[in-house]
Amino acid sequence: MKRRELVRHLAEQGCELLSEGSRHSVFHNPKEQTTSTVPRYREIDDFLARKICRDLRIPPPE
Repeated sequence: MKRRELVRHLAEQGCELLSEGSRHSVFHNPKEQTTSTVPRYREIDDFLARKICRDLRIPPPE
């Protein structure tokens, strides 16, 4: 999955960008008070995308 698609999905689910690093971005779900890091690769493995969504307690992308 493209990183752009995952970030768009996170924003649609109400997650906010907390900080940008050189290798990762940190996203926060204010409803659940959870955070997760998203690597700055162009392609993100589907397994990792599902894990990020699970960490943020949102449904996985389709």
